[in-house]
Amino acid sequence: MPFVRNAWYVAGWSRDFGAEMVALTMLAQNLVLYRASDGHIYALEDRCPHRLLPLSKGKRIGDTIQCGYHGMTFGTDGRCVRVPGQSNLPKSAYVDSFPVLERHGIVFVWMGDPDKADPELAFDMPELGQDGWHLHHGDKLHIRANYLNVAENLVDPAHVSFVHPTTLGNAASENVPVHVKTSGEVIVAWRWIRDAEPIGFFKKFGGFDGNVDRWHYYYLHMPSTAVIDFGSADAKLALPEDQRDNGVRIFALHFVTPVTEDYTIDHWLHLRNTALGDESASDQMDAMFRVAFAEDKAILEAVHQEEQRPQKRKPIRIAIDKAPNVYRKRIRDTIEAEATDDLGEPVSPVFVQHD
Repeated sequence: MPFVRNAWYVAGWSRDFGAEMVALTMLAQNLVLYRASDGHIYALEDRCPHRLLPLSKGKRIGDTIQCGYHGMTFGTDGRCVRVPGQSNLPKSAYVDSFPVLERHGIVFVWMGDPDKADPELAFDMPELGQDGWHLHHGDKLHIRANYLNVAENLVDPAHVSFVHPTTLGNAASENVPVHVKTSGEVIVAWRWIRDAEPIGFFKKFGGFDGNVDRWHYYYLHMPSTAVIDFGSADAKLALPEDQRDNGVRIFALHFVTPVTEDYTIDHWLHLRNTALGDESASDQMDAMFRVAFAEDKAILEAVHQEEQRPQKRKPIRIAIDKAPNVYRKRIRDTIEAEATDDLGEPVSPVFVQHD
């Protein structure tokens, strides 16, 4: 399946990009990124138009990149500024440039029509810049699977009991109903597990030893950004659903970036309302997240392998697949819309439709 292109995708964290050129692939497009002397990060097509050598195999000269084969040199906007041995610069001597947005220590690249690259369309949430929350940039998880499967997994509370029985879930939630809302712009799935044993994560991090009320809210933003709001509170508090800030509350953010149809990178970070400024707590949480996300990786890669093999019958769908089904349809509709240009209502139509 093709990709949704008119969207901001995460290339990495701000700390990943400095003066050195970084080659990476997003949506099957090879890019080279680097931070220029003005402090901004630039993203260019990683392929010289002359003999197609990746520009990342060349070298930086100031804020330009010189191709390592014959020395053609390109500026931050992708235009050729020098061809050794000749003074004229052919119009076709350029590489594509891609808009870059840096916010909250996150580097986004717009992979579609540059004229539609609106910063307001990049993912954001109030807590990312709010007092009382600790932001910690985690890792990137490399998954040999299609990005749609990865994103679907991140709007699926039901798998937690079975895939993460010692980390993010336990048997207490197996038969607890999952609520789903698909009518809004963001797909949401959630459930509460009341008066139950705390999961391994909150035994270690939250310090709970008695029963808790815990929650999972999964928000899936198009095309592939997921926010998981999860936490716990002492069961004696009988915490209302709209007062989750009064418990130990964590947001796990997953920026799912397609590399190719068979390879995905999940850039993850977390926000928390406790242990503010405590980097040892961040390290402890990272260790637990790595265990849990490795469990997801194993499942998703095994599913992807099976999808490549001949199937004797159609896969079945069950009640918990409501959110993933709606998500797939939205992706299909968005890709179809990008594939055509809508000219709007005609001014003087010669075609009249009656139904």
